[in-house]
Amino acid sequence: MRVGKGGTPKLEPSDPDDESERRFIERLRARDERAFLELVQLYQGRVYKLVFRMVGRRDEAEDLAQEVFVQVFKAVGNFRGDSRLGTWVYTIAINLCKNRLKYLGRRKTESQADFEPLKERLNAEEVQGFTSGDVERPDQMAEGREVERIVRLCLAEMDPDFREVLVLRDLEDLSYEELSEITGLPDGTVKSRLHRARAMLKSAVERKLGGKS
Repeated sequence: MRVGKGGTPKLEPSDPDDESERRFIERLRARDERAFLELVQLYQGRVYKLVFRMVGRRDEAEDLAQEVFVQVFKAVGNFRGDSRLGTWVYTIAINLCKNRLKYLGRRKTESQADFEPLKERLNAEEVQGFTSGDVERPDQMAEGREVERIVRLCLAEMDPDFREVLVLRDLEDLSYEELSEITGLPDGTVKSRLHRARAMLKSAVERKLGGKS
């Protein structure tokens, strides 16, 4: 198992060329129910966090997380193993999120009003990138929480194409190679989009902080 920053498990429990994973994929293709349950147990937490960070709403995240595995079960027969299994699962999740966000956008859903505090469901280590550092004084803690709230609001207001690279790279700690596979973009485009997304988020946060009395 690969490990990311702060001890966070990476997408894949084993190397994609590992014989055990190939056998596991064959079991999935054969519609082995136990294999599918193992897949859900392995990825359900990370899939939920990903879709929650993308759509920002608990009700939508719960529905989408379930739909991800429905789609995985339906499409696994066509999975050829060209990418890591976890990367493939994340690709399905991201595509479902972006389609759902388009639908919600057409309904003029104000995502920032529904964007719930991530820490209601995730611990501090899992939301790395949203934290403002360790603080001890109560006034500093309140200020830190307010900054995090503003960051979440700004993230919710971003175009999904920019939001996804921030979530995948800075929160999920995926590699550029994984981002390229999931988004279908060349490595250089991914890096350029991530650079722009970070700049956009920083600017948006500074504007909101500057506008506070």
